[in-house]
Amino acid sequence: MATVLVTRHLPDGALDPLAAHEVRIRAVDTPYSHVELVHAVADVDAVVCVLADRIDAEVIFAAPRLRVIGNVAVGLDNIDLAAAHAAGVQVLNTPGALDETTADLAFALILAASRRTPDAERDLRSGDWRGWSLLDHLGRDVCGATLGLVGFGRIARAVARRAAGFDMTVLHWSHRDTGEPGYVADLDDLLVRSDIVSLHVPLTESTRHLIGARELALLRPDSVIVNTARGAVIDEDALADALEGGRIFAAGIDVYSEEPRVPAALLHAPHAVLLPHIGSATLATRRRIALMATNGVAAALGGS
Repeated sequence: MATVLVTRHLPDGALDPLAAHEVRIRAVDTPYSHVELVHAVADVDAVVCVLADRIDAEVIFAAPRLRVIGNVAVGLDNIDLAAAHAAGVQVLNTPGALDETTADLAFALILAASRRTPDAERDLRSGDWRGWSLLDHLGRDVCGATLGLVGFGRIARAVARRAAGFDMTVLHWSHRDTGEPGYVADLDDLLVRSDIVSLHVPLTESTRHLIGARELALLRPDSVIVNTARGAVIDEDALADALEGGRIFAAGIDVYSEEPRVPAALLHAPHAVLLPHIGSATLATRRRIALMATNGVAAALGGS
């Protein structure tokens, strides 16, 4: 019987695949501090973690028995993969399990930011709405617009399928030529040509601040940008500055570089639709990714 540390509470039934093992999970559903995590892994054979857990070299080498890490997420930027490889630790994630749900959320942000619906709702709830007016709460059309996808993996492709229903022209950029219609080889060109830009790249050293002040300046004043990938893919200060200066129309953001902290400049920027990292937040999807992680860990542990 192996010992498995589960860093956060999981949906009902998600621990079932680990029934043959000793499962350790803290009573309260709060994140471990880094120091707590280092101590918690000292005698475990496996870890089931979430994207908010920083599984760095210190954590990995503090666990001499560690054999497998199951990350309840698609991305792996919270795990030191080189350290895991050096320690002989298998790392698992949940690819494909949240594509459609995250694409739904990305498109919800496209619609909300383009039509500035949070601004309109705020005016209504605060009592500032004085009745229908021809010039109030003017958004921009989504139907017929040009959508630029930065990255063209599974989630981006799911967004593209939704865009077809809105009669959008869909362009995409990635580091490698996809050979598919709509591919744009130069990111700058995609930004110049797009009415709405949606980010769908993993966080790596090459994609950190992929969209900065220079790239935002390529967008038109009526452009919208959406990020459901990772917060650090976009320079948040530069984005807030572009919104404050009216150099872009609106933004829809679900991820942040130092979660759960959201930069004050972004919190106060006009026409920013901000959500608390809920891209995969449906009951079915969260249960699916948790089960995928625990099943993977159980399989890796075998009969031990």
